[in-house]
Amino acid sequence: MHWLLEAFLDLLFPPRCVGCGSWGKWLCDNCVKAIRFLEEPYCLFCGKPLPYWGTCPSCANELHALEGIVSVAYFEGPIQEAVHLLKYRGRTALASPLAELMASRLPHSDLKAEAIVPVPLHPQRLRERGYNQAALLAENLSKKLGIPLLNGALERIRYTRSQVGLSALERKENVKGAFRADPLKVAGKDLILVDDVCTTGATLEECGFALKQAQAGRIWGLTLARAP
Repeated sequence: MHWLLEAFLDLLFPPRCVGCGSWGKWLCDNCVKAIRFLEEPYCLFCGKPLPYWGTCPSCANELHALEGIVSVAYFEGPIQEAVHLLKYRGRTALASPLAELMASRLPHSDLKAEAIVPVPLHPQRLRERGYNQAALLAENLSKKLGIPLLNGALERIRYTRSQVGLSALERKENVKGAFRADPLKVAGKDLILVDDVCTTGATLEECGFALKQAQAGRIWGLTLARAP
C-alpha cells in the first residue's frame, strides 16, 4: 500500500529535482552529471586519493572489522540536499533513485555479498522519525541487485546522541558497544552493510565488529555519500 500511495502521489504531484527544482525527476539528468562521484583508486576508509586500490598507511595500521567502505559520491550539492530531504523531511520516495545511484556504482568496486544489512536506528529514534533511511536505501538496493535483505539481523541496543558535531574520537566512543547482531541470520555470510553517509566510518566499523562477533564473513560498508 505504501508503494501504491507513493505512485499515486507522483501522478498528482510529479517529483521536482532536489538540485535545480525542475519537474519530472527527483534528480534530473543535468544534476546527476554535476554530482562529484568518488573515483578509484582511493583509500577504502578515509577516501584519500591513492595511486593504488586499498588502504592508506594511516588506515592500514588500524584494526578494521570491515573489508573496506565504498561511497558513491561526496556529501555536497544535490546529494546533500537529497539526503537531508530523505532523512529529515519524510521524502521517502527519494530512496529509490538514490539506491539506483548506489547500484550503478557497484560494478566499479569489488563488493560481493550474499546479503544486505542496513545500519539500524535505536527503537526510540525510529519511533521519532517513523522510518530508517538506511533501511529504505538497503531495501531498494536489495531489489535492484537481487541480493537478499536481512532485516533485524543487526540492532542498536544502546541509545546514542547524534554524531553531528563530534570529533572522530568522540564519534568512536559514542557508538562503542551500541550494536548487536543475530548469529542465526549472519553467521558465515558475506555482507554489504548499508548507510546513507560516511563521515569517519565509526558507526559502520562498530556495526562491523558486532557482525564479526556474530561470526559473519567478509563485510563491506556501502554508503551513498562521504563527507569531503
